[in-house]
Formats: sequence, C-alpha cells, structure tokens
Amino acid sequence: MVMPLLNEAVALEAGLKSFKALSVNEWICCDGGSTDATLELLQDRGISICQSGKGRALQMNAGAKHCQSDILLFIHADTELCEEHIQSIKELMQDDAVVGGHFDVRLSGPHWAFRIIEWFMNHRSCLTGISTGDQCLFVRREVFEAMGGFPEQALMEDVEFSKRLKRHGKVACLHQKVTTSSRRWEKHGIVKTIWLMWKLRFLYWLGTSPEKLSRMYRNVR
Repeated sequence: MVMPLLNEAVALEAGLKSFKALSVNEWICCDGGSTDATLELLQDRGISICQSGKGRALQMNAGAKHCQSDILLFIHADTELCEEHIQSIKELMQDDAVVGGHFDVRLSGPHWAFRIIEWFMNHRSCLTGISTGDQCLFVRREVFEAMGGFPEQALMEDVEFSKRLKRHGKVACLHQKVTTSSRRWEKHGIVKTIWLMWKLRFLYWLGTSPEKLSRMYRNVR
C-alpha cells in the first residue's frame, strides 16, 4: 500500500488505526515536504517512510521503489477502505489476465448532490476504464515497472496511468465502494468544483499541458 502525503495530519489522524489494521504486507508513505504534523504522526508506528519532491506522481513512484510486494495499491490519506477491499484485490489478482483495477467510490458528505456525482464517476470509470486516484488504483508490480510507473506530470497522472494500463491487459472495476473525502467540493462549492474538474479533463483531452492545468487548478484552490 503506497500513500503520497503532503500536510495530511488531519486525515492521517482520523484514519491511522484503520489503515494499520489492514492485512497488507507493506505500507509505504512518501512525503512531499509536509510542514504540519504528518511525519510526527507516522514515527515509531512500524510504517515505512520515504521522501521525494512534491507531486503525487513523483511520490507514488518513489514509494513503489521502496517496497517489494507483487501487487501495488495506491491510496490517498483521505480515502477509507476496509479489510474486505484488500481481500477482494487478493482474490481478483489470482486471475493472471487481470493487470490491475480500481474501486467504485463514495463521497463522504451527506449532501444529495454527492450521490449524483458518485453515480456519474463510477459509471464513467467502468465504461471507459479511466479512473482517478480517489478510487484506489491497484496494479501488478511487473506491469507497473513495464509502464515506467506513473507519468511524472503535474496533474492528471492518474488519468494518464489508467489510460495506459488498459493496453497491458484486463482492468477490473470492483463495485465495492471506498469512501473518499468530499472536502474539495465542500470547500470550493459543489457546482464550481464539478465545472472545474470537467473543464480540466476536457482541456487535457484536447492536449493542454499538465503544467498549465495544474496552474489553473491551484488558482482556484
């Protein structure tokens, strides 16, 4: 289990106990330069910690290099999963035709609009095979290495990775839901955030550079 971190003390404190209870062989946290209590929370807990430059792609690639497991699961600190999710991955990956996959997602907020957003996110990813980091991407290590890991770009690294992954074999969509934080929508507004995310994806599809998209994303955060 590889987790990129940057000032995630609040999310880590809430989820640390449940993460520790999961039956994964290794838990690697890669910090991108946190200035809060993130690193202090991880000390003396038997968790492997590495550091890299800031950026999820850089951090996830660095974290993957620090573990030996045959299956890599990439998860954000504000996403919740349980032992049943881990067991589902282990069972699924016994099929040699499957190179990786992702889960359906549930947003943590109670607002009715989040249920609609979830529905579209889950149906879109299963229809297209393109998923995001919130959906807990998992992949065989040998395939990950053959792909060169995540493309080290400023934004949309998860979209680009999942698009490339489809070329290597069967990608599974597990309908068990992992819960991810709705804080982004709650902070900036539901409609504004939906518009921004679709705008960024459309511009990326048109060929806009990830660096330019990243600047657009940061300007509204």
